[in-house]
Amino acid sequence: MNNLEQILNKLPERIRIPIQELPEPLLAGLEEIRLRACGDVRVISKNQEIVVALKKNAMVTRQELDTILNNLLDYSYYAYEEELAKGYITIEGGHRVGICGRAVLDHGKVTLIKEVSSLNLRRSREITGVSERILSHVLDKEGTLQNTLIVSPPKCGKTTLLRDLTRALSYQGFKIGLCDERSEIAGTYMGQPSFDIGPRTDVLDGCPKAEGMIMLIRAMSTDAVVTDEIGKKEDIDAIETALCAGVAILTTIHGRDYDDVLSSNLGPIVKRGVFSRILFLTNDPRTGTIREVLHV
Repeated sequence: MNNLEQILNKLPERIRIPIQELPEPLLAGLEEIRLRACGDVRVISKNQEIVVALKKNAMVTRQELDTILNNLLDYSYYAYEEELAKGYITIEGGHRVGICGRAVLDHGKVTLIKEVSSLNLRRSREITGVSERILSHVLDKEGTLQNTLIVSPPKCGKTTLLRDLTRALSYQGFKIGLCDERSEIAGTYMGQPSFDIGPRTDVLDGCPKAEGMIMLIRAMSTDAVVTDEIGKKEDIDAIETALCAGVAILTTIHGRDYDDVLSSNLGPIVKRGVFSRILFLTNDPRTGTIREVLHV
């Protein structure tokens, strides 16, 4: 089963077949399937949005959304309770499903999403070798791993790049501690990574980054900690702990340019030169294009 089939098999036949009948280039590049109650089916592929024509009723029904969600959860809401409270789940293959509906609150905190009104099935894809072009920047001439920050707007391939970089460094002999808070990098499902992240990579799945980075440093004797989408104040404190322990940090942040980085919570440590390598990604002309590399 290819990784697109892992998603399509969760859909009712009335929705699945019209998607499968899309031209092969669009299927190969499919990134998202967006479903809204009383709305149409739209897929995102190769930076295009395509409305998928359904037979009979052209609109997705509430009942179909409920069926799809049950399929995704394997009818086990309890097992996904914590993820549902965050508005997404991760399914087999590392695919992430965003969920919108009515939020149920307990003392002001979201505990569940009910009456689902829309789903966004985001396909996770592994592109082996995509990090080769940046290894010469991440490692210095002596082969020492450098603290590296990848700066990228949404949907520019930062997680795909970080995943393959983890794999490549692990195969080169580095012990990697991967703190995968949202199960996107390794795509861990039932304790098993969905992607090749290398033979020397230990994954702490679903753990908040600030806690997870410190746990990996203390428990796993890592050469480097890898995590995605850094930015909270407690994350910065964890980075400081890693630096004191002599552990390299490879991470990402949302942003478009250096000014965005300086205005974020990372600004002070970036100004101090904590990250000796800063990579900027863009989707022009294609997803994953490296626009600039700074050696600080």
